[in-house]
Amino acid sequence: MELPTPQELKDRRESLELTQSALAEMADVSQPLIARIEGDDVDPRLSTLRRIVNALNEAEGEVVRAADVMNENVVSVSPDDSVREARDRMLEEGFSQLPVILDGRPRGFISNSDIRHVHEDNVTDLPVAEVMRESFTTVEPDATLDEVDSYLDRHDAVLVMQDGTTVGIITDADIAAQMP
Repeated sequence: MELPTPQELKDRRESLELTQSALAEMADVSQPLIARIEGDDVDPRLSTLRRIVNALNEAEGEVVRAADVMNENVVSVSPDDSVREARDRMLEEGFSQLPVILDGRPRGFISNSDIRHVHEDNVTDLPVAEVMRESFTTVEPDATLDEVDSYLDRHDAVLVMQDGTTVGIITDADIAAQMP
């Protein structure tokens, strides 16, 4: 994120016809802090500056949300499915991993590398639950693209959850498709 100057923040706010108070409310900071930042009287914390920039982006309609980029068709397997079924589904779909979902809730994920690292002759007969990894990152549909992107720096995919149910999935490919 390139840091805007105090004058750039003020110009952007004024071009959107926002008062300092309105921007402060949108960014969840105080109006005097906005005034001090715009007056170059204070050097704000990066987290504060990020909230202000995000509020300005939102006001401009530039914020992309998880719901905007997610794939609603989540290809998954159940913990009770066989590893063979999971492997076949990955091959059919062209994926290297699948979320493991039970009753709409994520239980983990299984990947080709998980399957390869099991040293049992009958690995494909095992249930997915015995081979899967149990962690999966989740976000709400209103999570920003920046939030999702930061999770994807550490994980291969992010599930989108609403009211406790999986409603979508986002991968690096989905983020890359948003780049100009």
